[in-house]
Amino acid sequence: MSKQRRRRQPRAEINPLDEWVPKTKLGRLVKEGHINSIEEIMRSNYRIREPEIVEALFPDLRQEVVDVSLVQRQSDSGQQKSFRITVVVGNGEGVLGIGVGKAPEFVPAVRAAESRAKLNITMFRRGCGSWECRCNDPHSIPFQVKGSSGSVSVTLRPAPKGTGLVTADVGKIVLRIAGLNDVWSITKGRSRTSSNFAKAFVDALTHTYRMLPPQEWGTTGVTEV
Repeated sequence: MSKQRRRRQPRAEINPLDEWVPKTKLGRLVKEGHINSIEEIMRSNYRIREPEIVEALFPDLRQEVVDVSLVQRQSDSGQQKSFRITVVVGNGEGVLGIGVGKAPEFVPAVRAAESRAKLNITMFRRGCGSWECRCNDPHSIPFQVKGSSGSVSVTLRPAPKGTGLVTADVGKIVLRIAGLNDVWSITKGRSRTSSNFAKAFVDALTHTYRMLPPQEWGTTGVTEV
């Protein structure tokens, strides 16, 4: 008699969030379902200290590596090399974060940068602030904003539909992850530093979520009613 071979049943996929044990009060509130959006987190002035919080709120979060550099450090045993990675995360619908990670190997450095980016998650507004368009679709930014990081300063201006992303490759990556299609940009400083260049773009986008004083309305393209 031939022995029948038993087929192995496929293993059930384990969700890492099911095994997640929150270490902070915010983490417990998110896992128990009491907080379901980042707006509630910002309204309550909580600080995100666990990347699993962002993973639970935004399961479809995308990531992109914007800068890879090799750094060296002199020690007693000789030169030690490590990777310095800058990663941008976002969902294309008003959530964006950037982080930098270091590790002797490439993959651990990317994971560290991704975790830092999730801890630095923030919000921004999309809109159509161009007087040439006024289509009311969120394809651009609502008004002109400025951002800086290190020696790099960036000015972002809303552009009409079809213009595209008028900026360098690093800026295009950040704006694409943010879900923006048409933006004009003006940069100053040492924009060759890709990490600071990307951070300046993120800093500029975060200013779209802040209230502006009335004396600045005319300079940002917002019309006073």
